Amino acid sequence: MDINILIATFTTLFSVVNPFGAMPVFLTLTENDSAPERSRTALRACMYMVCIMAVSFFAGQYVLNFFGINIYHLRIAGGILLMRSAFDLLTPGANKSKVSDATVEDSKQKDDISFTPLAMPMLSGPGSIAVCIGLFTSRLSYSGVALTLVGFVLVAVASFLILVSSLRLTRVMGRAGMTAMARVMGFLTLSIGVSFIATAIRALFMKG
Repeated sequence: MDINILIATFTTLFSVVNPFGAMPVFLTLTENDSAPERSRTALRACMYMVCIMAVSFFAGQYVLNFFGINIYHLRIAGGILLMRSAFDLLTPGANKSKVSDATVEDSKQKDDISFTPLAMPMLSGPGSIAVCIGLFTSRLSYSGVALTLVGFVLVAVASFLILVSSLRLTRVMGRAGMTAMARVMGFLTLSIGVSFIATAIRALFMKG
């Protein structure tokens, strides 16, 4: 059923995007902003994220063809990348930022942080871009494409709500809660990475 495409898109991408992991850096970079300014920054970042995902979804296949990369090879590489990110989340001190301390310091000097580093690489990094490219297949119907895009928007809406509530969520969950959430997201991301690799290898053997 087409509705399964929407559910699969949302659940897969939400785990990979992991807006909970973006909360600490978001709070650091917007600590001097008012609540409305923080909301506008989060909204712009999530809109940019949808645009990046949509471009990756539609143009990714052409880029792969240009470089002669097989979609299954991309899924294996993407799966390895997701597994590496997952192991980072599952290890002690898990809720690491996706950007370096130097990048955070540089970002504090910027007037607008919504595109970089928030939208890219924090929300739509290499892992989510690889997932978006892998979601596109020639078998997708027009309704399937539309539902995939709706899935992107729903991920952005959920990310926006989490970012604008990040101050409250951090206070409620505390460090222990944030660590537990990071490990849950890490486990889900690890499962997605394994699935990417397994399905790609199976498809390659069937082709051979």
